[in-house]
Amino acid sequence: MAPIKDYPQRYALSGELHARPFPSLKAPATVAFLAIKQPLDAASRDRSADFAHLAALLDHYGAPRPDPNATHYSGEMGKYWLKWEQHTELVTYMVIRNDLSARPFDPSQFDVFPDYWLDEAPGGRITSALLRVMERPQEDETISAHLRDWFVPESLAVASVLDGAAVVASDFRIDSSGHLRIAVFPDATTGSGRIGRIVQRLCEIELYKAASMLGFSMVREVGPQLNRLDTKLTDLMAEMRGPAARAEDTLHALLDISVELETLAAQSAFRFGATGAYQAIVDQRIEVLRETRFMGQQGFAEFMMRRYEPAMRTVQSAERRLGIMSARSIRASELLRTRVDVERSAQNQAILASMDRRADLQLRLQRTVEGLSVVAISYYAVSLAGYLLYPVAEATGLSKGLLTAAVTLPVVAVVWLLISRLRKHLD
Repeated sequence: MAPIKDYPQRYALSGELHARPFPSLKAPATVAFLAIKQPLDAASRDRSADFAHLAALLDHYGAPRPDPNATHYSGEMGKYWLKWEQHTELVTYMVIRNDLSARPFDPSQFDVFPDYWLDEAPGGRITSALLRVMERPQEDETISAHLRDWFVPESLAVASVLDGAAVVASDFRIDSSGHLRIAVFPDATTGSGRIGRIVQRLCEIELYKAASMLGFSMVREVGPQLNRLDTKLTDLMAEMRGPAARAEDTLHALLDISVELETLAAQSAFRFGATGAYQAIVDQRIEVLRETRFMGQQGFAEFMMRRYEPAMRTVQSAERRLGIMSARSIRASELLRTRVDVERSAQNQAILASMDRRADLQLRLQRTVEGLSVVAISYYAVSLAGYLLYPVAEATGLSKGLLTAAVTLPVVAVVWLLISRLRKHLD
């Protein structure tokens, strides 16, 4: 087969599908999960700062650094195993330790991240969690007793996942140490790879749930502004119906509202889109767990339906409302422009009618002047003709008055005929 030239990014794109392997772990184990988000938007965040922060952690444990352009990393870090991922607008750290503390969800297990390193983080913690992975007890009642001790019963979500491969539980609350608690009870027959996938899915559910709630926070911030613009837009549309309203002033006010709405839409477009994407990931991650009810408790899907979905519907409602308001302002502006055009057309018609009246008046005046011109020219023409005929009057004995009267009508007729022909020629 003849060689064929590869597309420059062929291998990089293919490798991306296999670049983020699932962790592998066995019970007992402890997982510390941390997600950091920079305050800047995704497009303007400093990705080099994220890598520098990772490098500082690896240097602390004497672990090798990855390539500076890497967006993911996994490997041993002292007695721990680290999985680092750089996402569109945040970075995540998952640290696994193959033992359990005597105290469940002991905050000291988060000390894997040094205090000075946390202080130098290029952003803020969007979420953190401690996962306790312990082999599933023989009796389900033992699991229930643990859950009653570790979690808040009213918000506890627990389920058997992947056809009984494990029981997972969390109340999605931040405890006194600042972390969420997630318990995983894998069956003794469940392999390390499957346990790793379960842990990864649980961390992703929490990560994307927290990230999608940024959209809900934004909606709360822009809500008063939307209410103000909605009221203002409604008032302006009501003013449009009044006969005393100045259309051009109202049009300028509507354009100001349209500009504010478009600016708000541009500023919130990324967050609305990201929230929808994150919500879809949360739903998909819960779905692939294939959860079944455990001892009559609510599962993760039911918890999200009751607690999480209303917040997401609020975000979707705000997005639709912003779009509807933008469309309303555009339609109102178009209607008002039509009204302005109609008013200007009426003004133009009035001006044209006035011009027609003036033209008609000028025409009448012109005809009057033309009539007077005929009289004036005829007067002078008759006078000249009289002077020319004085010798004839002396020779014939006719009086000058009679001779002048005799030539008056012919002279007037000639003058009128000449002026009529001249006017036709000019027309």
